[in-house]
Amino acid sequence: MNFLKKAAMSGLLITTFTMTGCGYNTLQAKDEAVNATWSDVENQYQRRADLVPNLVNVVKGYAKHENSTLTEVTQARSNVAGLKVDKEVLENPELFKKYQQAQDQLSGSLSRLLAVSENYPDLKANQQFRDLQAQLEGTENRVAVARNRYISTVQDYNTYVRQFPQTITAKVVGLKVRPNFAAQAGAEKAPTVSFDQ
Repeated sequence: MNFLKKAAMSGLLITTFTMTGCGYNTLQAKDEAVNATWSDVENQYQRRADLVPNLVNVVKGYAKHENSTLTEVTQARSNVAGLKVDKEVLENPELFKKYQQAQDQLSGSLSRLLAVSENYPDLKANQQFRDLQAQLEGTENRVAVARNRYISTVQDYNTYVRQFPQTITAKVVGLKVRPNFAAQAGAEKAPTVSFDQ
């Protein structure tokens, strides 16, 4: 009996010492850091989406012949708003890619909308339009910063999850490598700039 007590106590001590080196607490902290930085990305995307209706309404008043561009922006915003973002998106590379594509579509539509404004001098002079454009540019910068933080945090998390012995602990508790942002299709090509009229 005394032998069994000693063996059980030894087993408990070995398990305790092993668990302290398994990285469980650090895994939890890094997982929460990824979730927090993702929340910041979502917050900035939401800020951008909230600016879109106001921007579209101002442009509508001046650019009545640009219905296709206005419709495209409105549809892109609806696509983004319709995507449910939860923990599953952060853990599923395909869903993450779909979310990223919807955000990229909205970015492209907004760029085209702002390019349309070049054809309407009165619109470019409108104070409300200029204010919204400045807010949108600031928001795009915030999105870029939030995405960069997320990329760094996911890199740190993914590196840690894949290291031994944390990889074993991660598998036991169900933590997986997280998907990360990828460059837009065609981003590897430099844009063509032409000064010909």
